[in-house]
Amino acid sequence: MSFPVDRLRRLRKTPTLRRMVQETHLQCSDFILPLFVEEGKNISIEISSLPGIRRFSPDKLLHEIEEIISLEIPAVILFGVPENKDPMGTSGYSEKGVVQQAIRLIKKEFPTLVVITDVCLCEYTSHGHCGVIKNHDVDNDATLELLARMALSHAEAGADMVAPSDMMDGRIRTIRTALDEADFCDLAIMSYAAKFASAFYGPFREAAESTPQFGDRRSYQMDPANLLEAIREMVLDIEEGADILMVKPALPYLDVLREARTRFFHPLAAYNVSGEYAMVKAASERGWVDGDRIMEEILVSIKRAGADLILTYFAKDMARILQERKRGN
Repeated sequence: MSFPVDRLRRLRKTPTLRRMVQETHLQCSDFILPLFVEEGKNISIEISSLPGIRRFSPDKLLHEIEEIISLEIPAVILFGVPENKDPMGTSGYSEKGVVQQAIRLIKKEFPTLVVITDVCLCEYTSHGHCGVIKNHDVDNDATLELLARMALSHAEAGADMVAPSDMMDGRIRTIRTALDEADFCDLAIMSYAAKFASAFYGPFREAAESTPQFGDRRSYQMDPANLLEAIREMVLDIEEGADILMVKPALPYLDVLREARTRFFHPLAAYNVSGEYAMVKAASERGWVDGDRIMEEILVSIKRAGADLILTYFAKDMARILQERKRGN
């Protein structure tokens, strides 16, 4: 069939018709909200490059969690900002670490919220890299034990899931083995399986105070030009025991996400990262774009490409809109 018999505009005529044939739907349950937890007390500071996003000390976190739950967002992922850093990132796997404190506090007060933790050394090392430095480079194998210790400390504090973001070879197997040997065989791993060396991470590095003090992360994060290598990374992480695969960033790598969706049956996550968020907020504040419409278009595109879960700083903004629509119906 073709025009004039076939007229696709017939089903676009009214808002109700458009909703009836809409193919991709966002839900509050799609979202995971990143939270930055800073060591100390009475801290609630907006991050200048991430409007609307704050760093909280553990004692100030509960009010934020109450709002998250009221918006029906099912999960958060925690990033730590410690008082003290050293070359080995020891505060990252300390029982008294800031993330470990936050996990215990959240799970005590809000046991149904899914608490995911970022497992990486960059926020805790004085040099800002994601692992142990030897000969002015990150030593892959020396880093694995520390990542496993961090994941185990999060599990012992009560985390529901750990998310290794370091991009060391073999880290999923090492963490899975450590968790299983400690009787945490039911604790899930969401792997940052395809994490690219991206320029979109800038605002996050301010938020987490994790900018490398020398060099860059291109020797361990992925080359943005490589799709097949991303698939290899995902295959290896599945073999090593990952439960969920993540693509990061989201927008420049929707093709990677779509390719993963066609190949794998594992749940897929995509991280709508800080730079993607900040660009929309900055343009919206200047009146150049309709921020809410662009936000929704971006999130729909990520889900349409194949994501089951979306880590996004837009989670609260989008959840409010979805709840308002539900009430309006």
